[in-house]
Amino acid sequence: METLILVFSSDKMITTLLLTVLSCATSLPLDDHSVCTAEELATYSIVFSGKWSQVAFPKQYPLYRPPAQWSSLLGVTHNSDYSIWKTNEYASNGMRDFAERGEPWTLMKEIEAAGEKIQSVHGIFSAPAISTGIGQTSTDLEVHSGHPLVSIVVRIVPSPDWFVGIDSLNLCEKDHWKQQVSLELSPYDAGTDSGFTFSSPNFATIPQDTVTEITSSSPSHPANSFYYPKLKHLPPIARVTLVKLKRSRLGFPVPQTNVTAIGNEIDDSVSETPLDCETSLWSSWGLCKGICGHLGSKRRTRYILLQPANNGTPCPNLNEEAECEPDNCI
Repeated sequence: METLILVFSSDKMITTLLLTVLSCATSLPLDDHSVCTAEELATYSIVFSGKWSQVAFPKQYPLYRPPAQWSSLLGVTHNSDYSIWKTNEYASNGMRDFAERGEPWTLMKEIEAAGEKIQSVHGIFSAPAISTGIGQTSTDLEVHSGHPLVSIVVRIVPSPDWFVGIDSLNLCEKDHWKQQVSLELSPYDAGTDSGFTFSSPNFATIPQDTVTEITSSSPSHPANSFYYPKLKHLPPIARVTLVKLKRSRLGFPVPQTNVTAIGNEIDDSVSETPLDCETSLWSSWGLCKGICGHLGSKRRTRYILLQPANNGTPCPNLNEEAECEPDNCI
């Protein structure tokens, strides 16, 4: 009899514990990425628009060897357990190869190795490179209700290890897919190379740093190609727009010839970024020249480090003269 009472009490305790756990579980906030109940599959057109112009980014703008341009776009649709890159985290070996040299092979292997975290091979997509700083490239992609997140990377060419991209953009809003999303992009540093300028030679960062956003004041170094201390924010260097494609009755996406134009017009009236003139320090004063018994003159010079642009502060005088007592007078 005592045994039966103990068993009954134990069962009652387990039931109470289970009810407590379940009530706690239902009260916990669910991850937005795990509650997509939209139709199983959706197709989007993605358009990448480069806005890297000499007017918007005049400092050290690459004109040749090579000129300003963009690498091919590489992207993947996935769930919340995976990401190609994340701010303030270390870039993978594949991400390093892509950001530094535009080589996608290691990164592709890493993506494929993610297994069920990505939407199989259908979740990987790419778009052609852009041979100029201003231009567009596009492709289509598929998202699944179990893999509603999109991540992309595009390398800035030339650069040490700089890129633009999207990290885990959720295209699902609970029971439906978003019709259109447009994002302005800023440059990022992969943290694997310590170059400051677009054309810097390879100089590995040891130890490796984390992925960080490049701003108008960070890295805080005058040599930095994106260093514009008078600006609060850098102008957008690129834009990405995703548009959901309609499906036919048979389930196939319906082609839309004007998708690249929706929300992706490349502005002719780009905001001009003023660039002030930069000069070297003054040289030391030269010899004092003149007739003994009279005041002579001496000169010093400096040279231009950076020409002004877009109504920036003009260059000051490069020569300066001052009175002095002539040297070697007896």
